[in-house]
Amino acid sequence: MSVSKFVGQHAPADQGGVCFDRDLIVRYDGKGPRYTSYPTADRFNQAVNSEQYAQILQQRLPGALLNPLSLYFHIPFCNTVCYYCGCNKIITKDKSKADDYIRYLSKEIAMHAANLPGRPKVSQLHLGGGTPTFMSEQQLQRLMDIVREHFELLPTGEYSIEIDPRKVGEPMIRTLAQLGFNRMSVGIQDFNPEVQLAVNRVQTEQETRSVIEAARMHGFKSVSVDLIYGLPKQTVASIAETIARVLTLKPDRIALYNYAHLPERFMPQRRINEAELPSADAKLDMLQNSIAQLLDAGYVLIGMDHFALPNDDLAVAQRRGRLQRNFQGYSTHADCDLLAFGVSSIGKVGANYHQNVKTLEEYYAKLDADEFPVVRGLQMNRDDVIRRAVIQALMCQFELYYQAIEVSYMIEFGDYFAEELSLLQPMVDDGLLTIESEGLFVTPTGRLLIRSIAMVFDRYLRTSTTQARYSRLI
Repeated sequence: MSVSKFVGQHAPADQGGVCFDRDLIVRYDGKGPRYTSYPTADRFNQAVNSEQYAQILQQRLPGALLNPLSLYFHIPFCNTVCYYCGCNKIITKDKSKADDYIRYLSKEIAMHAANLPGRPKVSQLHLGGGTPTFMSEQQLQRLMDIVREHFELLPTGEYSIEIDPRKVGEPMIRTLAQLGFNRMSVGIQDFNPEVQLAVNRVQTEQETRSVIEAARMHGFKSVSVDLIYGLPKQTVASIAETIARVLTLKPDRIALYNYAHLPERFMPQRRINEAELPSADAKLDMLQNSIAQLLDAGYVLIGMDHFALPNDDLAVAQRRGRLQRNFQGYSTHADCDLLAFGVSSIGKVGANYHQNVKTLEEYYAKLDADEFPVVRGLQMNRDDVIRRAVIQALMCQFELYYQAIEVSYMIEFGDYFAEELSLLQPMVDDGLLTIESEGLFVTPTGRLLIRSIAMVFDRYLRTSTTQARYSRLI
């Protein structure tokens, strides 16, 4: 089928632009995946045991062996509970629990190394959670010593950690820099005291500023901050004030997330008073105003809810067509094998996704039995791989050139995706994207609805049900 049948009348969007069309956002808003992977994690329905996972590691393709690895560590511990949080976490003040956890992480790391040739190179490492800085400086030192014992961390790599400014001072930041970390993500969510009390996360602006200033003093290449709109007691004016105060910190990257209230799924959210949540209209006002503030301050929309300064590596990678997306979010590194460690962590090796067990008890029991703590996964078929490439291009670049897909996978795009091109036509008519003879181009109006566009290429959404409760698109 000729693609030209679906060609629209709009010129391709210039990189970096975004247009807030309230009527279209309301019309297209629904629920859907965030596409940190395709197929999405709710489709990982194949059981994976230790022996199968060992074979996956041992049978990595020769080309993959030449590429550096990415490592992810899930640290589940937090000192206190934030009521909005939906992460897999354990609330405790007992730091000895981290000692036990590091011992088991050490075993999981060693088991991976035993099934990989040589001393693998690593170009990307991320500590998430939970709260990685729940661990003491000594515990973090021990963990990174274990990592370096089995892997070679390249000097040009991207090594990041999530920070809770309430529990971290300049000495910890100095230690993190000495351990090789060069990027950090700082949780803020909101600076308004009433909002902080409502979500049980009281954090002063000075605590946050001190951490960011310390990071810059000790040579961190990038600082990202996380914000949430739609929290209890937030108003259009209060979130605008928070954004204004955040801009004085000049973070390199800003993530502006929509609060997803799912108390039936996340127990801490049951402590939130639903009567104090802002209305849907107020949330749209918050989003529209916040985007305007960020763009006026010089930030560019990287994708969905992520913004960056024009000279940040993410913005540069997007302009050069090299931006990637994985379980760690947007990334500058080429697609590579991702090894995941710790409870509930998700990794990808070749065409295989896999996820670890979700509780400490299961995790420890598996490793005590000398087994990898994997429990489920999915082996991508050819169609999955092709659609993954299409969705990745749209989510990261806001554009897709047919020739790149056709040459890589030996298909005729118009024939292979005839149904999808037809389903996209209403979005073309609404000005969300254009379908040109050489590719698909998301317009400034469509960029905030990129998940809606990507969902058209998700075969699983049309052919099989899921128990997943997706977040709202906007």
